[in-house]
Amino acid sequence: MNEPSLRQIRYFIAVANMGQVSRAAVELNVSQSAVTTAIKHLEDIVGVPLFDRHAGGMTLTFEGNIFLDHGRRVTAAVQEAVQSPRRSRETVKGTLRLAMTYTVAGYYIPPYLERFSQAFPRVKLQLTEAPRTAIEDGLVSGTFDLAVMLTSNILDQEGLAYDTLLQSRRRLWVSSQHPLLERPSVSLSDVANEPYIMLTVDEASNTAQRYWNRTSYRPGTKFRTSSVEAVRSMVAGGMGVTILSDMVYRPWSLDGRRVEVISLSDAIPTMDVGLAWAASIDQQPAVAAFREFMHLGEEQHVR
Repeated sequence: MNEPSLRQIRYFIAVANMGQVSRAAVELNVSQSAVTTAIKHLEDIVGVPLFDRHAGGMTLTFEGNIFLDHGRRVTAAVQEAVQSPRRSRETVKGTLRLAMTYTVAGYYIPPYLERFSQAFPRVKLQLTEAPRTAIEDGLVSGTFDLAVMLTSNILDQEGLAYDTLLQSRRRLWVSSQHPLLERPSVSLSDVANEPYIMLTVDEASNTAQRYWNRTSYRPGTKFRTSSVEAVRSMVAGGMGVTILSDMVYRPWSLDGRRVEVISLSDAIPTMDVGLAWAASIDQQPAVAAFREFMHLGEEQHVR
């Protein structure tokens, strides 16, 4: 039985990230035919379609989402293996007081924590979930050593330094039978005519308001909730639409109904995830190790 190559997995991840073969080819600096061929061979090896093809591009099937998770783990593990000689892991020890926001804790960081603990067994992780403002205060006061958070929500906080690990595009979520799926182009003006399900957790509603305020349109908010899964179920059930990031997107609601995504014609800011720390505090080896580890893990991921 043939086994997928690392190149095929990398091309698959790029298409999953970009939603289009053409954009993935530009990102990878290869031809579109090379990407298309790699994806076709990969699907032949796996034995199931990994993408649904449509006029707007390509979206992951249920099986494709499962493969994407495994594929990211494979590329991250390879990258870590290549870079491991940089640091003697057994010499890195201590406690790392790591803070994170809700969305990061639920949809991003767990696989990285697992791999970091395996790679640095002498580092004890002390984990805290907290809102952005509490994390910023805790970093400056020295309560936390480091944070993984939505860096796009940081607003010129004095005393903090941060860098971004990934940028997750925001797209429109609709039910599988929604009429907007038939349109060649969809804008915020179209979204304004639909009932809107507004997510509130991690300042999502404040972020949405900022880009809506750049237009003359406003979302027709029908329901506000702090639960991503509630949003997913309501959208899948046809109760409304929403705009959320690809990082929290899953194609199926908890009751098994499909959620589709549409790229909007308007410029919608990405949701940025990254590391933050106090600029004035010297970083201990465990902090430096985690920062390097996260950068290596995300080097090939742009969502």
